[in-house]
Amino acid sequence: MAYRVMTHTTPSDKPALRRELKRRRRTLTAEQQKQAALALCQRLKQLPEIRRAKRISLYLPVNGEIDPTPLIPWLRQRRVAIYLPVLRPFSDNSLWFVAYGDTTPMVKNRFGIAEPCPRFAAQRRNRLPAWALGTLIVPLVGFDQHANRMGMGGGFYDRSLAFMRRPGPAPTLIGVAHACQQVDALPIEPWDIPLNAVVSDTAVVRPTNAGPTKTG
Repeated sequence: MAYRVMTHTTPSDKPALRRELKRRRRTLTAEQQKQAALALCQRLKQLPEIRRAKRISLYLPVNGEIDPTPLIPWLRQRRVAIYLPVLRPFSDNSLWFVAYGDTTPMVKNRFGIAEPCPRFAAQRRNRLPAWALGTLIVPLVGFDQHANRMGMGGGFYDRSLAFMRRPGPAPTLIGVAHACQQVDALPIEPWDIPLNAVVSDTAVVRPTNAGPTKTG
């Protein structure tokens, strides 16, 4: 099923579009969410960027975000180290990437998102600089056929990954979203960090593609 909002989106349209796309994903039933999560993770397992990574950051979903956590048992079986984004204390909307396991102490942050507790996250041995991660799985509010993305609007990932505009080691960035969050075109902002791919429950979209590549 194709979903379209508008052919072109200007910066002034973005707040309304963001609200509409968030509304769409919230209307999905629990069963639709479950099936979408399973389909997403099957596609993620096929990506070379996921299969070769030894250190992966993903996220715990809220407010209808597509759920990447069914991937966790598969990653642990492959002995992949898993990290979660954590709001960096005393900073301007930036993130730490903190180790996540069965015994990691968790709390809810100011957005109601579960994350490793501040005391655990503050210990350097429990976190990794973003450049040292193999792959980051990033939640999206919207995406288009060229893998341009729309985030939540807080700029957390853009600030935390600003180093990627300079030469040096950097992770692969995989955006994930429900298929209903795709639009025809999104504007590219100067501060946007480009994605290597967007994966939904129905397709894989890469920046060089004219459209989605069906997998599986």
